[in-house]
Amino acid sequence: MARVKGGTVTRNRRKKVLKLAKGYFGSKHLLYKTAHEQVMHSLKYAYNDRKDLKKEMRKLWIARINAAARMNDISYSRLMHGLKLANIKVNRKMLSEIAIHDPKGFANICDKANKALEKAK
Repeated sequence: MARVKGGTVTRNRRKKVLKLAKGYFGSKHLLYKTAHEQVMHSLKYAYNDRKDLKKEMRKLWIARINAAARMNDISYSRLMHGLKLANIKVNRKMLSEIAIHDPKGFANICDKANKALEKAK
């Protein structure tokens, strides 16, 4: 069987990994083996953190909505239930933005949720 030399392919693959590892501490940006291990971990962390960011942002929006709702004498859970009963479909991100930038508008939304809760009783 003929001998196969994979010099350019191997070199290019290793250069790609070392380029991704640029700026890493110690031998992690110099040696291929350690750089490859760290790049694989880094890509895994990046993937997981993109998912975690969505969870963190939702928590932040809920905390903001709850704080603004309590300033309008209603709890977060009652507000969300009231909005559902009033058939007001606004996602948490937008509710959070309304609570921050338009307190009067948010108070109006809270009033509508309260009225829907009263009507449901």
